[in-house]
Amino acid sequence: MSSSGSFTSLGGASTEEDGELISKLFGSVGKVWRADEKLFDGITGLSGSGPAYIFLAIEALADGGVAAGVPRELALVLASQTVLGAVSMVTKYGKHPGQLKDDVASPGGTTIAGVHELEKGGLRGNAVVAAAKRSQQLS
Repeated sequence: MSSSGSFTSLGGASTEEDGELISKLFGSVGKVWRADEKLFDGITGLSGSGPAYIFLAIEALADGGVAAGVPRELALVLASQTVLGAVSMVTKYGKHPGQLKDDVASPGGTTIAGVHELEKGGLRGNAVVAAAKRSQQLS
């Protein structure tokens, strides 16, 4: 089970009651979603490997803070809390992350300047697709 939840797919010999039992067991420690088995490589690339991507993002944010003169320990705490706050906003408000980004990005401001730098690096989706392809190869 990844840190973001558990995905299950009932096999042909499983009953709905089996699915309910599994959901109840895993649901006691996290969220459970049911998905078609054909989606599992993509789910592995996103949810199974995703925590490493977020750890990397936290590390990169902290490194950026250090590069801007913030002491390492403070930069790491601020980076971690920033990610925690952003996650909380996505789950609390139910807005699309792009809308939340737009809400905090002032025209010509600091946020949009940073977003522009991130976009230059090809941030969108590449890691998930690469991990999904690797999951297919390992299957």
